Amino acid sequence: MTIKFTTNEIRYIALFESMTGAMVKDCIVDDENGRVTFLVKKGDMGLAIGKKGSTVAKVQKALDKGVEVIEHSNDPVEFIKNLMAPAKVRSIRILQKENGEKIATVETDPKNKRIAIGRGGQNIERARLLARRQHNISNIIIK
Repeated sequence: MTIKFTTNEIRYIALFESMTGAMVKDCIVDDENGRVTFLVKKGDMGLAIGKKGSTVAKVQKALDKGVEVIEHSNDPVEFIKNLMAPAKVRSIRILQKENGEKIATVETDPKNKRIAIGRGGQNIERARLLARRQHNISNIIIK
């Protein structure tokens, strides 16, 4: 699936890459909650965050929005684990239906379920969107 970025997303990606040196694979702008989520190339997480979060703090100040950084992975299970962080995940199962639709079932303990879902479901919605765009996973179910 090819991703089409808006001009706003392209501007944010360019700014983020120039300020951090990390390569961005995807970007989601959430104006409703005032945050931007960047999906960075595997191994670029340290560059993106910086020492004690200094780099990501500079980006937040420049964008005047909350900034979230997630590390990409070619392995869908590891990728979903990264999406769910900081929630602790017990297990992840990815099932493919006969029609080709992929569904991931994520098992967390009850304390971490709230973290995984997020206020108003914003974390799980973001995770579903990125999983669909990166690994063609149509849904993530949290148990």
